[in-house]
Amino acid sequence: MPEGRAFFMTQLAIDRAKQQVSRREPPTQGLRVGVMGAGCSGLNYKIEFVTNISAADHVFEFQGLKIVIDPKSYPYLAGATLDWSSTLIEHGFIFHNPNAKATCGCGDSFTV
Repeated sequence: MPEGRAFFMTQLAIDRAKQQVSRREPPTQGLRVGVMGAGCSGLNYKIEFVTNISAADHVFEFQGLKIVIDPKSYPYLAGATLDWSSTLIEHGFIFHNPNAKATCGCGDSFTV
């Protein structure tokens, strides 16, 4: 585990992510989570399937699932929790991020 504050996942998010990774062809090594400049508030979250892991990446393992965060995204995600939400209207991964000072109305972007 990287030094400093960790990255967390709820059990529901772990289960859903493992399910999605197991269905990928060709097989992947896990999920890459990060941030990119975009959205109403300045930064958007991104989640992708991992095809390769660099030596500089921060790698966390949850019950055999690898979560990879690039060095530029890690300061924005350190201490955050990835969760899964399912309602009658929508479902998907959501971030609970203590670094976010504000979020947009739809919750897809944030600012620090």
